[in-house]
Amino acid sequence: MTHSTIRLTVNGRIHDVNAAPDTALLYILRNDLALNGPKYGCGLGECGTCTVLIDGIAARSCVIPIQGCVGRDIVTLEGLGSRDHPDPVQDAFIAEQAAQCGYCLNGMIMTTKALLKRNPHPSEAEVLDALRYNLCRCGAHLEIARAAMRTAGHLVEIRD
Repeated sequence: MTHSTIRLTVNGRIHDVNAAPDTALLYILRNDLALNGPKYGCGLGECGTCTVLIDGIAARSCVIPIQGCVGRDIVTLEGLGSRDHPDPVQDAFIAEQAAQCGYCLNGMIMTTKALLKRNPHPSEAEVLDALRYNLCRCGAHLEIARAAMRTAGHLVEIRD
């Protein structure tokens, strides 16, 4: 396929990348822009490790071609906060120690951020529903759900 220059807005900055229009966004983020928040997991859009926000909506960057991202606002984990000023979602994940290996964390945080953008006060059921398609092989689901509820401002006991 022919390469062309494609302009993307990522984390508030404009980037011109030279790639085939059907290149998966994940590859551009990681390989061209050196953003390591989104991870390669399944490559099929099923595990959630590659989740980014596109116009505020959680999206699986491993299956989205860059041609579909032109003119849209893309936010990666690196665009949420900094080490000195983390996003409230990142703060909650730290407070709840919501990680073991950390591989799924990008997707969990980005999915939680998207949920809270559309519903600032989700119920426990809504949190669990939003996160159900993000896979965590370590079994940190309870801590992750608690972090999402902490961010929403009403930490409740999550049932097993």
